[in-house]
Amino acid sequence: MTRLSVNVNKIAVLRNSRGGRDPDVLRAATACLEAGAHGITVHPRPDARHIRADDVRALAGLTTGRGVEFNVEGNPFAPARGDYPGLLALCEQ
Repeated sequence: MTRLSVNVNKIAVLRNSRGGRDPDVLRAATACLEAGAHGITVHPRPDARHIRADDVRALAGLTTGRGVEFNVEGNPFAPARGDYPGLLALCEQ
């Protein structure tokens, strides 16, 4: 059972507001897992102001590789937009 799943959206918001790649969402998620978190949570959106689709794919690799929960929450009815393929399509990827 997952007892603590850390939401890394705010790390992405900070990165996106600064431009560039820092702070690194994948590195932050790795630090959370190494500190004892049992999973990672994200909320991708079509406007990509939080977690982006490429973050979801990278975090899926990290969590799968470590055998921990990856909780993706969002609106399944939100349309695809730009690099965002839609929530269900992103989850299938």
